[in-house]
Amino acid sequence: MNKNHNNITSNIKEIAKIENGARYKIIIKIPMSDGWIENVKFVVESKQERKAFQLNHYKNEGEYAYFTSEVDLPTKALYHYYFSYTANGMFKYFKKRNNTNDQTIAPDEKWQMSVNFEVPDWAQGKIMYHIFPDRFYKARKEKLIELPRRNIHTSWNEKIQAGPDKDGIWCNDFYGGDLKGIEKKLDYIKSLGVSIIYLGPIVLSQSNHRYDAANYEEIDPYVGTKEDLKNLCDCAHKMGIRIILDGVFNHTGNDSKYFNEFGTYNTTGAYQSKKSPYYPFYRKYEDGNNVYFDYWWGYKDKVVCDGYNKNWRNYICGVGGVIDQWFALGIDGLRLDVADELLDEYIEDIRTAVKRNKEDGFIIGEVWKNPFRERRNYINSGKGMDAVMNYHLIDALFRYYKYKDPKYVNKLKDVMYQLATEYAPDSLNSSMIFTSTHDTSRAINLFGCNEFTEHKEWGWDLYNDDIKYQCNYKLSKEQYEYGKKLYKNYTFNLAFFPGTFSIFYGDEIGMEGLGNIACRRPYPWNGTIDYDLLHHFQYLGKIRNSETHLEKAEFYPVDITDKYIMYERLSAIEDNLVIISNTNDIINTPIPGKYLKSQETHHLYESNSKSLDSYGALVLKK
Repeated sequence: MNKNHNNITSNIKEIAKIENGARYKIIIKIPMSDGWIENVKFVVESKQERKAFQLNHYKNEGEYAYFTSEVDLPTKALYHYYFSYTANGMFKYFKKRNNTNDQTIAPDEKWQMSVNFEVPDWAQGKIMYHIFPDRFYKARKEKLIELPRRNIHTSWNEKIQAGPDKDGIWCNDFYGGDLKGIEKKLDYIKSLGVSIIYLGPIVLSQSNHRYDAANYEEIDPYVGTKEDLKNLCDCAHKMGIRIILDGVFNHTGNDSKYFNEFGTYNTTGAYQSKKSPYYPFYRKYEDGNNVYFDYWWGYKDKVVCDGYNKNWRNYICGVGGVIDQWFALGIDGLRLDVADELLDEYIEDIRTAVKRNKEDGFIIGEVWKNPFRERRNYINSGKGMDAVMNYHLIDALFRYYKYKDPKYVNKLKDVMYQLATEYAPDSLNSSMIFTSTHDTSRAINLFGCNEFTEHKEWGWDLYNDDIKYQCNYKLSKEQYEYGKKLYKNYTFNLAFFPGTFSIFYGDEIGMEGLGNIACRRPYPWNGTIDYDLLHHFQYLGKIRNSETHLEKAEFYPVDITDKYIMYERLSAIEDNLVIISNTNDIINTPIPGKYLKSQETHHLYESNSKSLDSYGALVLKK
């Protein structure tokens, strides 16, 4: 062991941009007390490869020898690196230690760097508000125009359509929430500490969720106009709020101008003729005169597009294409629906289009599993998405809170370690960590009832798949209060976790919804609002916006047991220790020595440096 290894220092500085990468000057200073130093190397690893660059000696100064070199590295969101050299034996200079002849280096012992990749500051460590447009707020006073295959609710308080209508059509009931309504509620949204709004799809579509586009170039008339979108973006920007729009580029609706199965549109659709200009847009199998189109997960209302087809990709990503048109109206970024089903090359084209419009444009993708464990480059190449919706983490956290099983302690340990070692720092700090989404049950239901089965793929999968049962389900008062206690703990945790803390509209007031149909009820502006919960969210917003060092602070898991989660957020401004209780019992606060004399900054319930309250939490500052 080199007893002077703590005196080793290194410096890595970008000195030039190169084609698809950057050039760096590497300097390392090594004490000469252990003998003649040679074979000094800068070792860089990515998922695909490992490179060792020789560093050359260029001077001695006092007790130190200096080595340097210039290296060219291709664009990549995440590299791991360390140094090696010989001096009377092999030495390796890691992030945490320096061992002789040690051939094993843990991922958290390597430094991280990104090359030619960075996420805009406005998208890191912020609070996001996720809106399902049809159900947030309706500003228009006039009646909605009647359109084919749509059912219009007579009032905002009317019950949602549970399942298909009399003609067998799903998700075709509309309340008429609109862009002007969102604009009118910007002050309310801002009161939660929000600086990003994520809008579900708003283009002309056949369903209320609008994940089945009928025309990408038109705003759905029920949600407003292009001018309404531009006005919303302008007003939001004046308040320091950015707008992200859902981009559903994997498939279109079958009732669309592109496919036109029902002849609704004055176009020749791909369903109608092989001579249609839109025929090449779709993925299909041809057997003689028979054509078999590919439908997303077998749903006949969503026809899969061909990501290999240049005409289709150019329509979305080309100059003057769909993305250009959307950004011209003032949006700041995209959320890519089913991003893991898009080709890497397609996502790279989307990034090119986004950056062509806004240098600080942001792209986040819907990915449910650990994106860094897949053999894909849509996130770690540095040429695709900036971040993902972190379902991977949320599932682990939910199981840990919900099922009280030791195996979920280990699952959460593994996931938190992956976050700290496998995610590029900018990607981790901009990943979406959420209360719930339009694809899950509402957060208060997740924590308050036992309608979920832990033995399916996701911890929130339901036992009962009857839609009417789900839509009629309501928590008892006892279930609600118990769920709320855990939910406050969970959201307090998210407020200090790395990533963008996302609130699904209405979760901040305790809106209920079992399953992904019931979770999309209209916001009850004149109904039941849990003001205690609302004030809790406003308090978390103030924390997140005042503790700005949390936006990019490093993340280090410290300890996870069945009773608590402990992690550090470290920055040049201050270090924080976060301790989150996961038990109904009051327990002694397990504070590591480093923080024994630290200042208490935030707490949940009656927690303090002596004891953690039932499902309480404590944050210490050093």
